[in-house]
Amino acid sequence: MIKKYIWDLKTEFRGYNGKALSADIMAGLTVAAVALPLALAFGVSSGADAASGLITAIFAGIFIGFLGGASYQISGPTGAMATILVSLSAQYGMGGVLTAGLLAGIVIIIAAVLKAGKLVSFIPQPVITGFTSGIAIIIALGQIDNFFGTHSEGADAIRKLISYTQLGFSPDLWTMIFGIIVVLIIVIYPKKLQSIIPSSLASIVIVLIINMVMFKTPVVKEVGDIPKTLITKNSLLFTGIPVSQINHLILPAVSIAILGMIESLLCGASAGKMKHEKLDATRELMAQGIGNIIIPLFGGIPATAAIARTSVAIKAGGRTRLVSVFHSITLILSMFLLGSVMGRIPLSALAGVLMVTAWRMNDWEAIKRIFKNKIKTSIGMFLVTMCATVVFDLTIAIAVGVIFAMVFFVIKSTHLRVSISRVDPNRLIGKGINGNHKNTLVVYMSGPMFFGTQEILTKALYEAGEYDAVIFSMLGVPTIDQSAIIEMEDLVNEFRDSQIRPMFCGVQQHVMDMMIRDGFVESVGDECFVWDTIEALKYLETNK
Repeated sequence: MIKKYIWDLKTEFRGYNGKALSADIMAGLTVAAVALPLALAFGVSSGADAASGLITAIFAGIFIGFLGGASYQISGPTGAMATILVSLSAQYGMGGVLTAGLLAGIVIIIAAVLKAGKLVSFIPQPVITGFTSGIAIIIALGQIDNFFGTHSEGADAIRKLISYTQLGFSPDLWTMIFGIIVVLIIVIYPKKLQSIIPSSLASIVIVLIINMVMFKTPVVKEVGDIPKTLITKNSLLFTGIPVSQINHLILPAVSIAILGMIESLLCGASAGKMKHEKLDATRELMAQGIGNIIIPLFGGIPATAAIARTSVAIKAGGRTRLVSVFHSITLILSMFLLGSVMGRIPLSALAGVLMVTAWRMNDWEAIKRIFKNKIKTSIGMFLVTMCATVVFDLTIAIAVGVIFAMVFFVIKSTHLRVSISRVDPNRLIGKGINGNHKNTLVVYMSGPMFFGTQEILTKALYEAGEYDAVIFSMLGVPTIDQSAIIEMEDLVNEFRDSQIRPMFCGVQQHVMDMMIRDGFVESVGDECFVWDTIEALKYLETNK
């Protein structure tokens, strides 16, 4: 892995010059402009604080960005991760959150060693889409209090929403105004200006100016003091690891690790298509693991690759992984030079950014396609995963979605299709068949024959009316089990009692071997097994 990493670095920086450096610096500045409000917002929404969000973005940009599996990945705090951390923070405090993040880093490294990155490719697209939409709903619900200036209680977004029925819902006017202003600015912001200053940053700056000019003292909840330090007071370097909580934090750590792996690898796969560069999944997981072990030591929350920042880096013309490092340097300068000013940002402004982010997180094109095509399995996977994400743990949601997809796939792939038709005399012209076969049925079967499908054939034959002979066309039957063979044998015995002659054609070798082993071929007679329907009809003519 180290040799491959060194080789990739040499390839990535081959021919690197002042022009490429300038492009990386500018792209880093652009990404930082997008990352700054998101880092603050996700830090607060995770149950930590704005400083933790900034520190996460800074160290993730340096360590994960430079060690990552591609030249374009930008990591930091994300909305999906924040939805896990907010409940974890309420239960175990910041010490629990940071320790869970460190443990998650260890889990991710183990996954990298086991080359588990390939497993993400087994998650169906509707499950990923439903998962993303569920996270978007959780993010939006989680920002209601900050956006409206209300108060709710509960361990998760659903319980907080229900608590309004007991606690009441009384929005604060100025809090709501600041939030609405941010949303409106982002929505109507001209696309031409996005490359100069991102809409999220512009909206935050405007609301910040309004708040500072109109109110010398806070009248709404604000971000608060941002310490000018890269090590927070909650960092594990200062507080130490709460050993007594580790047993309780293992499962949350696994959830964080799984979410981090899924987000990072999906981001890498999506962004890789934009830059025409393949992601090294194993090295990316190793970088994510190392980064998430280091970040909690300084007081940062768990990080993962983020498609919003990564796509901005690519579109801004970033050439190498130095874009991630330059974005971190810019955030460091912002923390030290603008920390006191950023502390006056209203929380409702950050909530407004997250509300719009939640809306845009949804893959609306994919959702439209799922419902427009009316594919029931895809619709089911999407809705089940989305609801499970909102109601349950995010890891459980992924598991539920994948299991749901597997069950549907098994049901669909194990369905036996039976089509019955009578012999058409016009299609026998020139085939050397002279007899009248109007009372001969041809039964076309497609799909596996096993204990779950054996009654389908029996039912179809009972509904076919009267007939003198039956030709079973079994070319589309890949497998058969003993239960289905027993059912076929019962049918053949009934045919003999009713003077109906059975024939079998197109039987695949694997199915034939199973029939021979079970004694079915000997019971029926191997002369009744021919290659195609024409041979079967000829046999029926010559052996009346």
